[in-house]
Amino acid sequence: MRRRKFIKLIGCAAATWPMAARAQQPSMPVIGLLYAVSAEEWADRTAAMRQGLNESGFVEGKNVAIEYRWADGHLDRLPAMAADLVGRKVAVILAGGSTVATKAAMAATQSIPIVFTAGIDPVTAGLVASLNKPGGNVTGVALVVSELGSKRLELLHELIPAAKKIALLVNPHNPEMSKFDIESGQSAARRLGLEIIVVDGGTEDDIERAFASAVQQGAATLQVGSDAFFQNQREQIAALALRHAMPTISAMREAAAAGSLMSYGANPINEYRQAGIYVGRILKGERPADLPVVQPTKFNLTINLKTAKALGITVPLVMQMTADEVIE
Repeated sequence: MRRRKFIKLIGCAAATWPMAARAQQPSMPVIGLLYAVSAEEWADRTAAMRQGLNESGFVEGKNVAIEYRWADGHLDRLPAMAADLVGRKVAVILAGGSTVATKAAMAATQSIPIVFTAGIDPVTAGLVASLNKPGGNVTGVALVVSELGSKRLELLHELIPAAKKIALLVNPHNPEMSKFDIESGQSAARRLGLEIIVVDGGTEDDIERAFASAVQQGAATLQVGSDAFFQNQREQIAALALRHAMPTISAMREAAAAGSLMSYGANPINEYRQAGIYVGRILKGERPADLPVVQPTKFNLTINLKTAKALGITVPLVMQMTADEVIE
């Protein structure tokens, strides 16, 4: 009896081993993606992020899951979305589309690693202690689009030197980004002897009014601010620029492709790929505090010659030759 009882106990234990082994297997890590923009407008950047993850050995649906949270431009939704991701105990949060998204994630957790994509200086914005040694649970990729505002102003001035008043389109719903854009623009304008006219464009209707206000105040050209909302509205901005005969420069190449005169900035696809690589490295055990903030080393000038012709502007051959891309 004892022998039969012993065999029965062993058999019962063996039957439970596969279930116990499955229970002990680590679950698939989950990345929380928190972005201020829409999924449709950020599709190419999201694809680049996944490419970076793949290069790090992580494939969505195979050995990693992604919880997507898109605010669609409604920045007030971000704190609740960040809290929801923290409540779901995600392994890493990837935040961007606005500094507001990163700060919402930082307010929600001081322990879950956060990887940002930022368009302004992350040190000045208070995201990290320093670029080389971020400290804490936050690191990421700085696109430094705001700091390039002075360069964009110089390019407009070089092409249209007679223009002494330049409008600067900013999003008042993102005051931190607007502040960087305005300070950068005013500094460059003083150096070049120009006047900056700040116009607000926080909604589609506001952008319409901003162009009308810029024309009324005598602006001859317009620089688009660095806020991601303007990336979403690039076709509207390009159409208004043509309607008002307002040569326009933006940070993103997509704006020039949509019909704006020029763009100058970093290639966001490369930077989002790098963000994906950083997420993968953190999933493998590295700490955000030990990962220096990545900064782009190359910036691209794109000129839309079709738009220049429509505006009656002759782009010097020298400028065309120095451009990284000329759209004809």
